[in-house]
Amino acid sequence: MTTTHQPSTKQDILQYLLKQDQTTAQDLADALEISPQAIRRHLKDLEAEGLIEYKSVQVGMGRPQHVYHLSRKGRDRFPNRYDEFAVSLLDTLTETVGHDQVSSILRKQWERKGKEYRDKVGMGSVQERVAKLVEIRKSEGYMAEWHVLEPNKLNNSAEPQVILTEHNCAISNVAESFPSVCGHELEMFAAVLPDCTVERTHWLNQGEHQCGYLIKSRSQE
Repeated sequence: MTTTHQPSTKQDILQYLLKQDQTTAQDLADALEISPQAIRRHLKDLEAEGLIEYKSVQVGMGRPQHVYHLSRKGRDRFPNRYDEFAVSLLDTLTETVGHDQVSSILRKQWERKGKEYRDKVGMGSVQERVAKLVEIRKSEGYMAEWHVLEPNKLNNSAEPQVILTEHNCAISNVAESFPSVCGHELEMFAAVLPDCTVERTHWLNQGEHQCGYLIKSRSQE
């Protein structure tokens, strides 16, 4: 029983860190409903495998706490790249036809992808279409989710705004070498939801722990 449970628990820890960016052993124990002692054993194993790292943070007058986060190797455990081949291919294309031509090719690719997404998302409310878009992204290796920002004093529109979050990047290696693809991705989301404005709120490529997008109907403006 224990042997089969441990790999699942370790994966749960890695997924939690992917979503939360960083956490303590106690917070992990509370979130996963496992004893702190068991969590620390898993953390020690994951650290030995090079999948997580920690830093010591002083809290009050007590002993420093270990705050854990994923290492680069830990992030690479999730579907987050189409391997080095894509980057190598784009490098070769850049050497052959030039950077401007490659940028044009990438733009065409995202335009094609946007049309494909739009056909799959179909009609419906903003929330229904975003929910479908999130399912598509999940099928492509993104750890994606969405939630609604309920109307408040600053946002008194009848239709709530929506946040789309991606906790990993399925093309991270490409994005690091060719950051323009992130701009194309933003344009693609806007094309998929033509009656909405799409604003990037978080960006993995700038060191944040997720990519986030604020989506709102143009009728809210």
